[in-house]
Amino acid sequence: MRELIREIVHALEAGQPVELVSLVASGGSTPRGAGALMAVFPDGRTVGTIGGGNAEYEAQQLAGTLLKSGGDALRHFRFVQGDAASLGMVCGGDVTVQFQHLPAGDAKAVAVLRDLMEATGRNADTWLVRQIREERITAMGLADRNGFRHLDMPPAELPELLQNKAVYQEGWFAVPVVKAGRVYIFGGGHVSQALVPAIAAVGFRPVVYDDRPEFADMTLFPQAEAALCGSFEELSRQVAVTADDYVVIMTRGHQADYEVLAQLLRSGARYLGCIGSKRKLALCRDRLLEAGFTAGEYARVHAPIGLAIGAETPEEIAVSVTAELIAVRAGVI
Repeated sequence: MRELIREIVHALEAGQPVELVSLVASGGSTPRGAGALMAVFPDGRTVGTIGGGNAEYEAQQLAGTLLKSGGDALRHFRFVQGDAASLGMVCGGDVTVQFQHLPAGDAKAVAVLRDLMEATGRNADTWLVRQIREERITAMGLADRNGFRHLDMPPAELPELLQNKAVYQEGWFAVPVVKAGRVYIFGGGHVSQALVPAIAAVGFRPVVYDDRPEFADMTLFPQAEAALCGSFEELSRQVAVTADDYVVIMTRGHQADYEVLAQLLRSGARYLGCIGSKRKLALCRDRLLEAGFTAGEYARVHAPIGLAIGAETPEEIAVSVTAELIAVRAGVI
């Protein structure tokens, strides 16, 4: 998302218009859900996707026309085979797509998008909010848990709009662009080195922690927000886990796993996962129960970590853990 925003800002500041294509609503089976974004540029280049296939092709063609005429549009596409109004696809769903024309040098749009780009580097939920009236975008701004920015007359109902997924109601369209929360990865070994790029690619913000300087090295984790070095027995010196955060425990041994869990089991973290064999995890569980933790508290731990896909190599385990994190973020598990 940050790359898409950056490309739009660069184009506007370079004197080029941009057509911002947004999937406002979807029903039935569709390639992408509401909130998907795609930018179309005058040379035909695109960044982002609203799902591919015929719908995206048709959207790109219309966006090219609107770039020349300088207009907005709201269109509906159906994916029903044999339907006269469909695109010849068999998904069985339908989508509503908004086309927003951003004129070259649009100072207001640049200000909003630069603010949004800066927000991607902060640990706070942030939404792109736009007003749609008669197919046109008539206002654009941002929102966080404290209120709205860049909107002269913001919508009255804040909580209804600011959800974990895109919301379109009463003429307002809100897309969650930045989601609060970091993924704290304890242990910087081979699996962690495979996991960091995988989760960063899908919008998570990794922070790696190890007690060995050679494994708490940013050169091993260029996609990470930080690589911290410290004792596993004193995490609070450098780490403050919140209810928005995810905890992934991949240390080199049973004792370090125990130390991390003992300090973070009651942190309220959104996700707690621990790698290891069933025997090692059983021993860790027994020690925690002896230390005064309850079976209910330990039940929050995803152990063994990751979805059960038969993963064995570090790269395969990274895929299974990434999938589990996505599912938790989406509220599926």
